[in-house]
Amino acid sequence: MPLATTTTAVPDLVMTEDDFKHLADMTKVRGYFVDNLRGQLDEAVAVAGNPAGGMFPVGTVIQLVPQEAMVKRAPGFSPAFGDWEFFELGVSTEGTVIQKRGGREVLNRFGGTSCADCHAKADPQFDFVCEKTHGCNPLPIKDEVFIALQNTDPRPRLADGAATTGTRAPSAPVQ
Repeated sequence: MPLATTTTAVPDLVMTEDDFKHLADMTKVRGYFVDNLRGQLDEAVAVAGNPAGGMFPVGTVIQLVPQEAMVKRAPGFSPAFGDWEFFELGVSTEGTVIQKRGGREVLNRFGGTSCADCHAKADPQFDFVCEKTHGCNPLPIKDEVFIALQNTDPRPRLADGAATTGTRAPSAPVQ
């Protein structure tokens, strides 16, 4: 008798400008910041903190600096790049503006190379997340510069007492 199998599609998440937060309103893991808009922050932080790696849940937002982000999308969004969407962001005291989003066409600000291509070099167990020991090419910037950029995030902070992570309903794909 054949085994019955069922699969449930994971709802996707299409980021809007309002979804991106001040770095200090995210959870810092070593040198970068993590959030999850599907209510799975604990799971995302556990993967980020695991030296053996792991797969991040859909809705995970990772930022090293305020002007760039990567967001884990539903399976099938971009299999070649681990279903991550990459963002170039404009940030100001007014908030965040998405300047570019996608895969290979989004370039990092520290050398003009493709974010997706660089992250694809991460060892598979790290789910496309780069750190110094994850197999990616090193960025040509000293840690002190990253820290300075992180500390000067101009975006507004969440109001006192506001939750630092939210859950947002699934969204329709971008057309």
